[in-house]
Amino acid sequence: MSTQTNPAPESRTVRVELGERSYDIIIESGLLARAGTLIGSLMKGRKCLIVSDRNVGPHFGPRLAKAVQMAGFDGTALELPPGESTKTFQIAGNLLDVCIDIGLDRDSSLIALGGGVIGDLTGFVAAMYFRGIAVVQVPTSLLAMVDSAIGGKTGVDHPKSKNAIGAFLQPRVVLIDPQSLTTLPDRELRAGLAEVIKYGIITDLELFEYLEQNMDKLLQKSAPELLHIIERSASIKARIVSQDERESAGGPRALLNFGHTFGHALESATGYKEYLHGEAVAIGMCRAADLSVEMKRISPADRDRIVALIQKAGLPTRIQPGDPDTETLHQASFKDKKVSAGKLRFIVAEKIGSAKVVTDVDDSLARKIWDAGRT
Repeated sequence: MSTQTNPAPESRTVRVELGERSYDIIIESGLLARAGTLIGSLMKGRKCLIVSDRNVGPHFGPRLAKAVQMAGFDGTALELPPGESTKTFQIAGNLLDVCIDIGLDRDSSLIALGGGVIGDLTGFVAAMYFRGIAVVQVPTSLLAMVDSAIGGKTGVDHPKSKNAIGAFLQPRVVLIDPQSLTTLPDRELRAGLAEVIKYGIITDLELFEYLEQNMDKLLQKSAPELLHIIERSASIKARIVSQDERESAGGPRALLNFGHTFGHALESATGYKEYLHGEAVAIGMCRAADLSVEMKRISPADRDRIVALIQKAGLPTRIQPGDPDTETLHQASFKDKKVSAGKLRFIVAEKIGSAKVVTDVDDSLARKIWDAGRT
Protein backbone atom coordinates (compact mmCIF):
# COMPACT_ATOMS: atom_id res chain seq x y z
CA MET A 1 0.00 0.00 0.00
CA SER A 2 1.45 3.34 -1.03
CA THR A 3 1.29 6.38 1.17
CA GLN A 4 0.95 9.94 -0.01
CA THR A 5 2.94 12.78 1.44
CA ASN A 6 2.25 16.44 1.09
CA PRO A 7 4.73 18.14 -1.25
CA ALA A 8 7.27 20.42 0.35
CA PRO A 9 6.25 24.07 0.13
CA GLU A 10 7.83 26.01 -2.70
CA SER A 11 10.75 28.06 -1.42
CA ARG A 12 12.33 30.98 -3.25
CA THR A 13 15.50 32.76 -2.23
CA VAL A 14 16.65 36.23 -3.25
CA ARG A 15 20.21 37.24 -2.41
CA VAL A 16 21.24 40.73 -1.35
CA GLU A 17 24.89 40.98 -2.39
CA LEU A 18 26.81 43.25 -0.03
CA GLY A 19 30.11 41.45 0.53
CA GLU A 20 30.45 40.40 4.15
CA ARG A 21 27.02 41.90 4.89
CA SER A 22 25.25 39.80 2.23
CA TYR A 23 22.09 37.96 3.24
CA ASP A 24 19.18 35.95 1.91
CA ILE A 25 15.52 36.81 1.57
CA ILE A 26 13.72 33.49 1.92
CA ILE A 27 10.11 33.33 0.71
CA GLU A 28 8.18 30.20 1.65
CA SER A 29 4.65 29.39 2.73
CA GLY A 30 4.70 28.07 6.32
CA LEU A 31 8.24 29.32 6.86
CA LEU A 32 7.67 30.31 10.48
CA ALA A 33 7.69 26.67 11.55
CA ARG A 34 11.38 26.30 10.65
CA ALA A 35 12.47 29.84 11.37
CA GLY A 36 14.51 28.78 14.40
CA THR A 37 16.72 26.47 12.36
CA LEU A 38 17.31 29.13 9.71
CA ILE A 39 18.12 31.80 12.28
CA GLY A 40 20.21 29.49 14.45
CA SER A 41 22.70 28.76 11.69
CA LEU A 42 23.51 32.48 11.44
CA MET A 43 23.92 33.42 15.10
CA LYS A 44 26.71 33.05 17.64
CA GLY A 45 24.60 33.56 20.72
CA ARG A 46 21.32 31.98 21.77
CA LYS A 47 19.63 34.87 23.56
CA CYS A 48 17.07 36.78 21.57
CA LEU A 49 14.17 39.17 21.89
CA ILE A 50 11.16 38.83 19.59
CA VAL A 51 9.52 42.22 19.07
CA SER A 52 5.98 42.37 17.70
CA ASP A 53 2.79 44.35 18.17
CA ARG A 54 -0.56 43.50 19.72
CA ASN A 55 -2.15 42.85 16.34
CA VAL A 56 0.49 40.51 14.92
CA GLY A 57 1.86 38.92 18.11
CA PRO A 58 -1.21 36.87 19.07
CA HIS A 59 -1.44 35.40 15.55
CA PHE A 60 2.19 34.52 14.83
CA GLY A 61 4.21 35.11 18.01
CA PRO A 62 3.61 31.68 19.62
CA ARG A 63 4.55 29.86 16.41
CA LEU A 64 7.78 31.82 16.02
CA ALA A 65 8.62 31.53 19.73
CA LYS A 66 8.20 27.75 19.57
CA ALA A 67 10.43 27.55 16.50
CA VAL A 68 13.28 29.51 18.09
CA GLN A 69 12.97 27.59 21.38
CA MET A 70 13.22 24.27 19.54
CA ALA A 71 16.42 25.59 17.93
CA GLY A 72 17.91 26.16 21.38
CA PHE A 73 17.31 29.88 21.77
CA ASP A 74 16.58 31.51 25.10
CA GLY A 75 13.97 33.92 23.87
CA THR A 76 11.77 36.64 25.29
CA ALA A 77 8.75 38.08 23.46
CA LEU A 78 7.50 41.64 23.67
CA GLU A 79 4.32 43.10 22.16
CA LEU A 80 4.07 46.84 21.54
CA PRO A 81 1.03 48.97 20.64
CA PRO A 82 0.32 48.86 16.89
CA GLY A 83 0.60 51.81 14.55
CA GLU A 84 2.96 54.58 13.45
CA SER A 85 2.71 56.25 16.87
CA THR A 86 4.91 53.44 18.24
CA LYS A 87 7.82 54.39 15.96
CA THR A 88 9.29 57.01 18.28
CA PHE A 89 12.57 57.68 20.02
CA GLN A 90 10.82 57.25 23.39
CA ILE A 91 9.59 53.74 22.52
CA ALA A 92 13.04 52.92 21.18
CA GLY A 93 14.48 53.94 24.56
CA ASN A 94 11.98 51.72 26.35
CA LEU A 95 12.97 48.83 24.11
CA LEU A 96 16.65 49.43 24.88
CA ASP A 97 15.75 49.21 28.57
CA VAL A 98 14.22 45.78 27.94
CA CYS A 99 17.35 44.61 26.09
CA ILE A 100 19.46 45.52 29.10
CA ASP A 101 17.00 44.10 31.64
CA ILE A 102 16.88 40.65 30.00
CA GLY A 103 20.66 40.53 29.59
CA LEU A 104 21.16 40.67 25.85
CA ASP A 105 24.84 40.84 24.90
CA ARG A 106 26.83 41.48 21.72
CA ASP A 107 26.11 37.98 20.41
CA SER A 108 22.37 38.25 21.04
CA SER A 109 19.77 39.09 18.42
CA LEU A 110 16.55 40.98 17.93
CA ILE A 111 13.80 39.46 15.80
CA ALA A 112 11.29 41.86 14.24
CA LEU A 113 7.93 40.15 13.72
CA GLY A 114 5.47 42.53 12.11
CA GLY A 115 5.01 45.30 9.60
CA GLY A 116 7.14 48.26 8.68
CA VAL A 117 6.81 50.05 12.01
CA ILE A 118 8.07 47.06 14.00
CA GLY A 119 10.81 46.34 11.48
CA ASP A 120 12.10 49.92 11.41
CA LEU A 121 11.94 50.32 15.19
CA THR A 122 13.52 46.95 16.01
CA GLY A 123 16.27 47.45 13.45
CA PHE A 124 17.02 50.88 14.89
CA VAL A 125 17.31 49.51 18.42
CA ALA A 126 19.56 46.68 17.17
CA ALA A 127 21.79 49.28 15.49
CA MET A 128 22.05 51.30 18.72
CA TYR A 129 22.51 48.44 21.20
CA PHE A 130 26.21 47.79 21.82
CA ARG A 131 26.77 49.75 18.57
CA GLY A 132 25.05 47.04 16.58
CA ILE A 133 23.78 43.52 17.26
CA ALA A 134 22.15 41.08 14.87
CA VAL A 135 18.62 41.68 13.67
CA VAL A 136 16.33 39.29 11.80
CA GLN A 137 13.39 40.63 9.84
CA VAL A 138 10.20 38.52 9.76
CA PRO A 139 7.77 40.81 7.92
CA THR A 140 4.05 40.05 8.16
CA SER A 141 2.62 42.91 6.05
CA LEU A 142 2.91 43.19 2.28
CA LEU A 143 4.58 46.59 2.56
CA ALA A 144 7.28 45.20 4.84
CA MET A 145 7.77 42.09 2.68
CA VAL A 146 8.38 44.02 -0.51
CA ASP A 147 10.10 47.10 0.86
CA SER A 148 10.89 48.10 4.42
CA ALA A 149 12.30 44.78 5.71
CA ILE A 150 14.89 44.75 2.90
CA GLY A 151 17.85 47.07 2.64
CA GLY A 152 18.98 47.91 6.15
CA LYS A 153 17.28 51.28 6.62
CA THR A 154 16.11 51.59 10.21
CA GLY A 155 14.68 54.51 12.10
CA VAL A 156 12.03 56.30 14.09
CA ASP A 157 9.88 59.32 13.35
CA HIS A 158 10.33 62.81 14.72
CA PRO A 159 7.04 64.69 15.26
CA LYS A 160 8.06 67.06 12.46
CA SER A 161 9.75 64.62 10.06
CA LYS A 162 9.28 61.02 8.95
CA ASN A 163 12.28 58.70 9.60
CA ALA A 164 14.42 61.66 10.68
CA ILE A 165 16.37 59.58 13.22
CA GLY A 166 17.90 56.36 12.00
CA ALA A 167 20.82 54.16 11.06
CA PHE A 168 21.79 51.55 8.50
CA LEU A 169 21.90 47.96 9.75
CA GLN A 170 21.50 45.10 7.31
CA PRO A 171 19.54 42.12 8.68
CA ARG A 172 21.16 38.70 8.94
CA VAL A 173 18.22 37.21 7.04
CA VAL A 174 14.71 38.17 5.93
CA LEU A 175 12.12 35.43 6.41
CA ILE A 176 8.90 35.92 4.44
CA ASP A 177 5.93 33.64 5.05
CA PRO A 178 3.15 34.67 2.63
CA GLN A 179 0.65 32.79 4.82
CA SER A 180 0.83 35.67 7.27
CA LEU A 181 -1.00 37.83 4.74
CA THR A 182 -4.19 35.81 5.30
CA THR A 183 -4.88 37.81 8.47
CA LEU A 184 -3.72 41.15 7.05
CA PRO A 185 -6.53 43.73 6.96
CA ASP A 186 -7.57 44.74 3.44
CA ARG A 187 -6.53 48.33 4.05
CA GLU A 188 -2.99 47.20 4.96
CA LEU A 189 -2.84 44.98 1.87
CA ARG A 190 -3.74 47.90 -0.38
CA ALA A 191 -1.13 50.05 1.34
CA GLY A 192 1.52 47.44 0.53
CA LEU A 193 0.44 47.36 -3.10
CA ALA A 194 1.43 51.02 -3.38
CA GLU A 195 5.09 50.07 -2.98
CA VAL A 196 4.74 47.28 -5.56
CA ILE A 197 3.21 49.74 -8.03
CA LYS A 198 6.18 52.02 -7.33
CA TYR A 199 8.62 49.32 -8.48
CA GLY A 200 6.71 48.96 -11.72
CA ILE A 201 6.79 52.70 -12.36
CA ILE A 202 10.48 53.24 -11.65
CA THR A 203 12.08 50.15 -13.16
CA ASP A 204 9.82 47.32 -14.34
CA LEU A 205 7.19 47.78 -17.05
CA GLU A 206 6.41 44.05 -17.03
CA LEU A 207 5.54 44.21 -13.32
CA PHE A 208 3.36 47.26 -13.93
CA GLU A 209 1.47 45.41 -16.67
CA TYR A 210 1.15 42.34 -14.44
CA LEU A 211 -0.46 44.49 -11.76
CA GLU A 212 -2.87 45.97 -14.30
CA GLN A 213 -3.92 42.45 -15.34
CA ASN A 214 -4.03 40.81 -11.91
CA MET A 215 -5.06 43.49 -9.43
CA ASP A 216 -8.43 41.88 -8.70
CA LYS A 217 -6.74 38.57 -7.77
CA LEU A 218 -4.22 40.36 -5.60
CA LEU A 219 -6.96 42.18 -3.71
CA GLN A 220 -8.58 38.78 -3.11
CA LYS A 221 -5.22 37.55 -1.67
CA SER A 222 -4.74 34.89 -4.34
CA ALA A 223 -1.58 33.04 -3.27
CA PRO A 224 0.15 32.53 -6.66
CA GLU A 225 -0.18 36.18 -7.62
CA LEU A 226 0.96 37.39 -4.20
CA LEU A 227 3.98 35.08 -4.30
CA HIS A 228 4.90 36.42 -7.73
CA ILE A 229 4.80 40.11 -6.78
CA ILE A 230 6.62 39.49 -3.49
CA GLU A 231 9.50 37.71 -5.22
CA ARG A 232 9.61 40.22 -8.08
CA SER A 233 9.58 43.22 -5.75
CA ALA A 234 12.14 41.70 -3.37
CA SER A 235 14.42 41.00 -6.34
CA ILE A 236 14.19 44.61 -7.51
CA LYS A 237 14.87 45.98 -4.02
CA ALA A 238 17.77 43.53 -3.52
CA ARG A 239 19.36 44.51 -6.83
CA ILE A 240 19.13 48.23 -6.12
CA VAL A 241 20.42 47.88 -2.53
CA SER A 242 23.33 45.74 -3.76
CA GLN A 243 24.28 48.54 -6.16
CA ASP A 244 23.80 51.42 -3.72
CA GLU A 245 23.62 50.34 -0.09
CA ARG A 246 23.49 53.80 1.51
CA GLU A 247 21.66 55.85 -1.11
CA SER A 248 24.63 57.78 -2.47
CA ALA A 249 24.06 61.11 -4.19
CA GLY A 250 22.59 60.36 -7.59
CA GLY A 251 22.66 56.62 -6.93
CA PRO A 252 19.91 54.19 -7.99
CA ARG A 253 18.56 53.72 -4.45
CA ALA A 254 17.18 57.27 -4.53
CA LEU A 255 14.72 56.10 -7.19
CA LEU A 256 12.96 54.04 -4.51
CA ASN A 257 11.69 57.36 -3.15
CA PHE A 258 9.31 57.92 -6.07
CA GLY A 259 6.25 59.58 -4.53
CA HIS A 260 7.85 59.71 -1.11
CA THR A 261 8.84 63.39 -1.00
CA PHE A 262 5.17 64.28 -1.34
CA GLY A 263 4.00 61.28 0.70
CA HIS A 264 6.26 61.85 3.70
CA ALA A 265 5.25 65.52 3.83
CA LEU A 266 1.59 64.51 3.87
CA GLU A 267 2.21 61.96 6.65
CA SER A 268 4.11 64.35 8.89
CA ALA A 269 1.76 67.29 8.28
CA THR A 270 -1.21 65.13 9.33
CA GLY A 271 0.56 63.82 12.44
CA TYR A 272 0.94 60.26 11.13
CA LYS A 273 -2.72 59.69 12.06
CA GLU A 274 -4.75 60.07 8.88
CA TYR A 275 -2.89 57.96 6.33
CA LEU A 276 -1.08 54.66 6.34
CA HIS A 277 2.37 54.99 4.79
CA GLY A 278 1.30 53.27 1.57
CA GLU A 279 -1.76 55.49 1.28
CA ALA A 280 0.35 58.65 1.58
CA VAL A 281 2.82 57.22 -0.95
CA ALA A 282 -0.07 56.48 -3.34
CA ILE A 283 -1.14 60.14 -3.23
CA GLY A 284 2.53 61.12 -3.49
CA MET A 285 3.02 58.98 -6.61
CA CYS A 286 0.04 60.68 -8.27
CA ARG A 287 1.61 64.06 -7.47
CA ALA A 288 4.99 62.83 -8.75
CA ALA A 289 3.25 61.72 -11.96
CA ASP A 290 1.68 65.20 -12.24
CA LEU A 291 5.14 66.71 -11.77
CA SER A 292 6.53 64.38 -14.44
CA VAL A 293 3.94 65.70 -16.90
CA GLU A 294 4.61 69.33 -15.95
CA MET A 295 8.33 68.76 -16.57
CA LYS A 296 7.51 67.08 -19.90
CA ARG A 297 9.04 63.78 -18.83
CA ILE A 298 5.97 61.60 -19.46
CA SER A 299 2.77 62.02 -21.42
CA PRO A 300 -0.58 62.79 -19.79
CA ALA A 301 -1.69 59.34 -21.02
CA ASP A 302 1.06 57.62 -18.99
CA ARG A 303 0.16 59.76 -15.98
CA ASP A 304 -3.48 58.71 -16.32
CA ARG A 305 -2.40 55.07 -16.57
CA ILE A 306 -0.44 55.37 -13.31
CA VAL A 307 -3.36 57.03 -11.51
CA ALA A 308 -5.79 54.41 -12.88
CA LEU A 309 -3.70 51.55 -11.47
CA ILE A 310 -3.47 53.23 -8.07
CA GLN A 311 -7.25 53.67 -8.11
CA LYS A 312 -7.70 50.03 -9.13
CA ALA A 313 -5.75 49.04 -6.04
CA GLY A 314 -8.30 50.90 -3.92
CA LEU A 315 -5.81 53.56 -2.86
CA PRO A 316 -6.37 57.32 -2.51
CA THR A 317 -5.10 59.51 -5.32
CA ARG A 318 -5.87 63.02 -4.07
CA ILE A 319 -5.44 65.13 -0.94
CA GLN A 320 -8.61 65.05 1.12
CA PRO A 321 -10.76 67.95 2.34
CA GLY A 322 -9.61 68.96 5.79
CA ASP A 323 -5.95 68.11 5.11
CA PRO A 324 -3.37 70.87 5.70
CA ASP A 325 -3.14 73.74 3.23
CA THR A 326 -0.63 73.86 0.42
CA GLU A 327 1.91 76.03 2.24
CA THR A 328 1.93 73.71 5.26
CA LEU A 329 2.48 70.68 3.03
CA HIS A 330 5.15 72.45 1.01
CA GLN A 331 7.07 73.49 4.12
CA ALA A 332 6.75 69.95 5.52
CA SER A 333 8.60 68.75 2.41
CA PHE A 334 11.71 70.63 3.52
CA LYS A 335 11.88 68.65 6.75
CA ASP A 336 12.28 65.41 4.80
CA LYS A 337 15.65 63.68 4.86
CA LYS A 338 15.82 63.83 1.06
CA VAL A 339 16.44 67.59 1.12
CA SER A 340 20.01 68.42 0.08
CA ALA A 341 21.61 71.88 0.35
CA GLY A 342 18.17 73.41 0.79
CA LYS A 343 16.89 71.81 -2.44
CA LEU A 344 14.03 69.36 -2.65
CA ARG A 345 14.83 66.13 -4.47
CA PHE A 346 11.98 64.65 -6.45
CA ILE A 347 11.84 61.44 -8.44
CA VAL A 348 10.07 61.83 -11.77
CA ALA A 349 9.00 59.16 -14.23
CA GLU A 350 10.75 59.21 -17.60
CA LYS A 351 8.29 56.59 -18.84
CA ILE A 352 6.54 53.71 -17.12
CA GLY A 353 9.47 51.50 -16.13
CA SER A 354 12.06 54.25 -15.81
CA ALA A 355 12.63 57.19 -13.45
CA LYS A 356 15.15 59.90 -12.62
CA VAL A 357 16.13 62.17 -9.71
CA VAL A 358 15.60 65.90 -10.28
CA THR A 359 16.54 68.87 -8.11
CA ASP A 360 15.51 71.73 -10.39
CA VAL A 361 11.90 72.01 -9.19
CA ASP A 362 11.19 75.56 -8.09
CA ASP A 363 8.86 76.33 -5.21
CA SER A 364 6.09 77.71 -7.39
CA LEU A 365 5.89 74.48 -9.39
CA ALA A 366 5.89 72.34 -6.23
CA ARG A 367 3.04 74.43 -4.80
CA LYS A 368 1.16 74.13 -8.09
CA ILE A 369 1.38 70.33 -7.87
CA TRP A 370 0.06 70.34 -4.30
CA ASP A 371 -2.83 72.59 -5.32
CA ALA A 372 -3.73 70.47 -8.34
CA GLY A 373 -3.84 67.33 -6.22
CA ARG A 374 -6.76 68.34 -4.01
CA THR A 375 -10.16 66.67 -4.11
